[in-house]
Amino acid sequence: MEHPERLRTAADPDGRWLARVMRAAFFLLLGASLARFLLRHPWADRGGWVVALSAVLALLYVVGESADRSAAPYSRPGARDTRRLGWLGAVVAVWVVLVVLAPSFAWCAVPLLYTGLRTLPTRASLALVALLTAFVMAAQLRLADGAGFDPNLLVAPPAVAAVATAVFVHAQRQSARQRALIDDLVRTRRALAETERRAGALAERQRLSMEIHDTLAQGLSSQRMLLQAAERVWDEDPATARRHTRTAAAGAEHGLAEARRFVHDLAPADLARGGGLEEALAAVAARESAVLRVDGAPGVAVPERVRAALVRIAQGALANVREHAAAGSAAVTLTYLDDEVVLDVSDDGRGFDPGAAAAGPGAGAGRGHGLPAMRARVGQLGGTLTVESAPGEGTVLSAAIPLHHPEATG
Repeated sequence: MEHPERLRTAADPDGRWLARVMRAAFFLLLGASLARFLLRHPWADRGGWVVALSAVLALLYVVGESADRSAAPYSRPGARDTRRLGWLGAVVAVWVVLVVLAPSFAWCAVPLLYTGLRTLPTRASLALVALLTAFVMAAQLRLADGAGFDPNLLVAPPAVAAVATAVFVHAQRQSARQRALIDDLVRTRRALAETERRAGALAERQRLSMEIHDTLAQGLSSQRMLLQAAERVWDEDPATARRHTRTAAAGAEHGLAEARRFVHDLAPADLARGGGLEEALAAVAARESAVLRVDGAPGVAVPERVRAALVRIAQGALANVREHAAAGSAAVTLTYLDDEVVLDVSDDGRGFDPGAAAAGPGAGAGRGHGLPAMRARVGQLGGTLTVESAPGEGTVLSAAIPLHHPEATG
């Protein structure tokens, strides 16, 4: 795991810039302090020690900063922390000796204060700030020896240290709050993405279930009934049996085309052949021996999603009429109004109780997927589905879909 300071500076360009400024300030102050000492005390008794300690301090600072930047990201965090604390302790110790020998080096404490604040825990860094401030005050008093008492020498260093520390700690806390906020936003975005992914999967599952019910399931049911009828008359009436078989084969071919199209989220096969909504509904009605009637004319073009939904609803409703209604006749009516299109499917079959059933026209109770699928399909486009039926009185299913709903035109 990366050292916390390395993580902060690596992720914060401003932090890297501030570190470079403090590094430059340290060497500038160190050089200025050494120059002042040599100008004021030309090679005094302690001059050799001051020059040597200045070189050691500069070398320690360079080595410590370079080692921190080049530390292996996979090395142990505890070991790196120990080395950095040892380095900081050595730098402060050399600086303390320098200040004792030459008070001119006191102001090198400013970049050291920053290094301690960004390296140590809060309490330890405050203790270091207090130590550095005390040595700066002592050095300033020594430099002013004989010039009279100056209150600024006692007030200015603690005030500057307090302001610098407060600003740095405030900036750190602000940065921590921003990082926490960013982490929360990232987690929220991931949660939203996962929610959207699940919602998309559920919507796709619903779409496939409706498509399978309205096409493959209904087609297979019709083919089974035709093949069963062919089997019953196979010996007595071969011609009728062959006709049933051919009809079942044609239905299988149509179901295969539908399967290929809904897998790719395309329009129903009847629409894909061209000619528009009325021609597609006519083909659906013809296959189920129903009649089609059209009232009015569209004032605007019917959106593709609306056309596909109406064809699917007609397929499902007529398949339910064939399988369950025992109807003598069925009719499909397409009505164009000013701002919506209405599809009615009616039959004269045995009817059912809409409150107890869960299917299309003519279906008995417990049908399961018909009506819920149709309602979901119509609801997605902002429309309504109504069913009027009663036992023994036939059924009328009505689907009304607006032409300007966002989902219909999107």
